[in-house]
Amino acid sequence: MITEPTLSPANTDLILLTRNRRTIGAAAIMSALLFLYLITNYGWRQGALFVVGLSTGVILYHAAFGFTAAWREVVDTGRGAGLRAQMIMLAVTVLAFTPLIAQGEIFGMGVRGSVAPLNVAVICGAFMFGVGMQLGGGCASGTLFTAGGGNVRMLITLAGFILGSLIGTWQWSLWQSVPGIAPVSLAQNFGIFGGILISFVMFSVVYYASVIWERHRHGDVVNDPNHDGKFSWLRGPWPLIAGALALVVVQVSTLTLAGRPWGVTSAFALWGAKLVSIIGIDVTDWAYWQRPGLLGALNQSVLSDITSVMNFGIMLGALMAAGLALKFSPKFKLSAGSVIAAIIGGLLLGYGARIAFGCNIGAYFSGIGSTSLHGWLWFVAAFAGSTLGTRIRPWFGLS
Repeated sequence: MITEPTLSPANTDLILLTRNRRTIGAAAIMSALLFLYLITNYGWRQGALFVVGLSTGVILYHAAFGFTAAWREVVDTGRGAGLRAQMIMLAVTVLAFTPLIAQGEIFGMGVRGSVAPLNVAVICGAFMFGVGMQLGGGCASGTLFTAGGGNVRMLITLAGFILGSLIGTWQWSLWQSVPGIAPVSLAQNFGIFGGILISFVMFSVVYYASVIWERHRHGDVVNDPNHDGKFSWLRGPWPLIAGALALVVVQVSTLTLAGRPWGVTSAFALWGAKLVSIIGIDVTDWAYWQRPGLLGALNQSVLSDITSVMNFGIMLGALMAAGLALKFSPKFKLSAGSVIAAIIGGLLLGYGARIAFGCNIGAYFSGIGSTSLHGWLWFVAAFAGSTLGTRIRPWFGLS
């Protein structure tokens, strides 16, 4: 009888260390080459936005700052530390964004917030997104950093995300005549101070509702369940609040460099359109692509697209962070249920984000940060969808 050789713990550790060192090296080389290419061909601003993306990938990975797990914890276990960290993040963003957006420009460049209508499309799209994030295993930013960090399943979710985004652009015109009201900016309607004050009242309601719910379920409140007080800035994990505040810096940096808040999913629609053009499908006559600036993006390199460049940076930053944390270890054995859930989840994520004016970043984080009421409508609908998605995860063998 022939037995399989087994590796000693020392050999296993050596293999893991070698793999992660190579991962760090590969990520660093790819990042350096792409950065040089960007600043040479597209200017320093595009290169700087790529660096912001790289930093974002490290932040998201080391802080494990996901929206999906945080919302699922509220429903599953009653713990709300992640949701409360999001409220703090949003509050600081509103403080930073509101005066900058109100003045209309930064260093001579025009800036705008993320403000959109409140309509049925936002409700339906956000609800789909909420279900999708629980089945797919991640939100928009979460899909990028976990896929970049070596999670094979999230690559499947990302593929579904791109396809769902493409389908959403195809059917975009069907959602433009649904009932709703015009965009509402709290800062524009109530002034800078009024917009900030009303926003803070809503943040406080969500924050303390989470505290009350957690005490009802457990009798106590845990503010950072994944952190024991010891951490490494280089290898993680970081405290939740550190991740929250670091993401505010990402938002302000993006607003300053790009003239608008951070977004993620518009790039997926662009990637999908470019991919299907290879097989002869022409999307240029779709209503979505007839909007100002979008038709030109189809004829240019994805490296000229700000959102795409930042997304590439997020994935490479997460890859580097996974190597630094010695956690880059892709697992290719996936159950059929897990794969099916990833595909369905990705499709819902992509389609939902396209019709709802964005995702957890573009609509929720950037929308609420811009004092837009559509961000709050998106949050309520997406949280409802997330609750349903959490309940049906066991159907696919997901815990």
